[in-house]
Amino acid sequence: MTSQRLTLLVRPWRLAVCRFPADSALPPWVLHAEAEFWSITRTPGELSVVCAEDDLPPSVHEHVERDWRVFELVGPIPFTTTGVISGLTAPLAAASVPVFVLSTFDTDYLLLKAAYFTRARAILSGVCEVVG
Repeated sequence: MTSQRLTLLVRPWRLAVCRFPADSALPPWVLHAEAEFWSITRTPGELSVVCAEDDLPPSVHEHVERDWRVFELVGPIPFTTTGVISGLTAPLAAASVPVFVLSTFDTDYLLLKAAYFTRARAILSGVCEVVG
């Protein structure tokens, strides 16, 4: 992992992770200006949507995982930096804490179920600065 001490911000969001058929239309209910965080990924096998729980319409109830909390890695993290994600996820894996990771051009986000969040925060505090 990088030699500099990394910083994770605790974000206030409560997110949901949803799976739809690969040929689904982009969900208009997530694409609004007030949304602070969302991610849409299409692959040949699925359309995945990560969004605020409050943005989910009642019709979306299958293939949904709710109650995700978020750590944001303060970036930007250069593409040439190696071991960042493994340096954060390895101690969580050793403690049997599952994690869902999203990456952007500048940074990475660790999503953890709320039931694991306090434990994950304590573990991550040993490998980086956790703020918030």
